[in-house]
Amino acid sequence: MSYDELIEKLKKIKEMGWIKTHRPGTTGIGKTLEDLLGINENNVPGPNAEMIELKSARKGSSSMLTLFTKSPLPKKANSILLKRFGYPSTKKKGTKRLETTVNALKYNTLKGKPGFKIDIQKDRINLIDIKGRILGYWDKETLKNSFERKLPKLLYVKAETKGEGANEYFWFNEAWLLSGFDFDNFIQLLKEGVILVDIRIGQYPDGRPHDHGTGFRVFPDKLDLCFSYRKRII
Repeated sequence: MSYDELIEKLKKIKEMGWIKTHRPGTTGIGKTLEDLLGINENNVPGPNAEMIELKSARKGSSSMLTLFTKSPLPKKANSILLKRFGYPSTKKKGTKRLETTVNALKYNTLKGKPGFKIDIQKDRINLIDIKGRILGYWDKETLKNSFERKLPKLLYVKAETKGEGANEYFWFNEAWLLSGFDFDNFIQLLKEGVILVDIRIGQYPDGRPHDHGTGFRVFPDKLDLCFSYRKRII
């Protein structure tokens, strides 16, 4: 199948209207689209005979997609966060844990008090406490590299949905060809609270922090706004 043939298939799928899911649950949308396209993997032909990744999303979904994971700098940042805001773990006795979500709109609440939030500067994204002290940060280049390694180029298909479970239906009516990390748009989405950061830190018995994946997450139907090259296909 060539790229042009793939696009023609997507246009025909749009014309089919509502299609019942081929699998109940969150993965149903991807499975259904792959079956309709007649593919077994999520790699599809791109416009320059290269293989690109195929992703699909429910419009208006409340479930978030992880763009990439990256621990904050400096290396001691996780230790600082865990020491100040961690709480006793219910999984490993005698250790601490910190699981929280932060945004740029307001401070999160930890132990009944304001904790920390995202503070956006020109070339950095900081985590600051209520007194404005920097607890950790990410620089622009680090974020750019992390994003492009995880999501270099995509054919991104969006669907209207109705129903649920085994009776969920999809209307695949929008598709975008995406590439190139757009840092300005990424920052704007952070400012608007569309992109959030999930902090997941555990602790080894010897006291060292264990990062379970500090993830930058976005609502799926906003993923296309993170790219500098966006071409609507259907």
